[in-house]
Amino acid sequence: MFAKLFRSLKNLTSSDVAMDLGTANTLVYVKNGGIVLDEPSIVAISTNGNGEGHVEAVGLEAKKMYGRTHAGLETIRPMKDGVIADFNMTNLMIITFINKVMSRFWFLRPRMVVGVPTCITQVEKKAVIDAAKMARVREVYLVEEPMAAAIGVGIPVHKAEGNLVIDIGGGTTDVAVTALSAIAYGESIRIAGDEMDEAIARYVRLQHHMNIGIFEAERVKIEIGSAYPLEKERTTEVKGMNIKTGVPTSITINDSEIREAMREPIASIVLVVLRALEKTPPELSSDIHSNGLYLTGGGALIRGLDKLIEERTGLRTYVPDEPLLSIVKGAGAVLDNFSEMRKVCIN
Repeated sequence: MFAKLFRSLKNLTSSDVAMDLGTANTLVYVKNGGIVLDEPSIVAISTNGNGEGHVEAVGLEAKKMYGRTHAGLETIRPMKDGVIADFNMTNLMIITFINKVMSRFWFLRPRMVVGVPTCITQVEKKAVIDAAKMARVREVYLVEEPMAAAIGVGIPVHKAEGNLVIDIGGGTTDVAVTALSAIAYGESIRIAGDEMDEAIARYVRLQHHMNIGIFEAERVKIEIGSAYPLEKERTTEVKGMNIKTGVPTSITINDSEIREAMREPIASIVLVVLRALEKTPPELSSDIHSNGLYLTGGGALIRGLDKLIEERTGLRTYVPDEPLLSIVKGAGAVLDNFSEMRKVCIN
């Protein structure tokens, strides 16, 4: 009876959290509560002449302000290439998101599991840990994003068999071979969704003489972007400013143009997959041949990318039902079974 009462009291006073601290979006999983937050990684801050600032909005509300601010208001994306680019803004963002999901008054400081890129440096690791601890988190554990993604799609990472995961986020693409609760081979490149958005904006500027915002480019990518020729042509209206006249205008663009625009970043991603397969030991290669490849992250939603990777590698490529949630689901699974899965966390 007393044990049950203690557990109930603990649940009322503390909730451990798992976080996918992404370049484009931040997702939060609360123990025993599931995924409770999925918002853009953006902070809007008002400034004054004294160099001091006040947070006006974080997440979705801040994204609505992006590119529409006046001189006294600034919107910041504190994460770049999967790591912290602005420590103070990241800290404010983490604090705001944690307070948002902690709907009840809590006394005990929570434990946090955070997904980080494979390429993260010791300095960048410390920045993530320090930012979380300043948000009143008592313990911070880091798990590499492809490992979290592997757990999130249901791969038995503890077994003595190899599985290759390709996680394409906003700032980084991580390719890793998992086995025995560790990454046997991993590589990360800072080319992913943001690079594709920039490539689309650059293409529209060069080919159609029109400047478009980065979120307009992202919308176009989501609506008609593809890595492989489609059976039926897709088109969308793109709005921006005509470079020659300086007047707002719009054009209609098709999927083949966007495919051409994204050709270089997608080629770089395919190249890193081929390089990972080349460097994988023979025993693990045999397992990968049997198990196939797993494609996760927002990039997995690009039409035909799985087909293109299959064509280039000759290996079956699987895309989970909710690829955007793979990392936070995996980090949440580590949190829920922490005593058994702590070994997947990195130092």
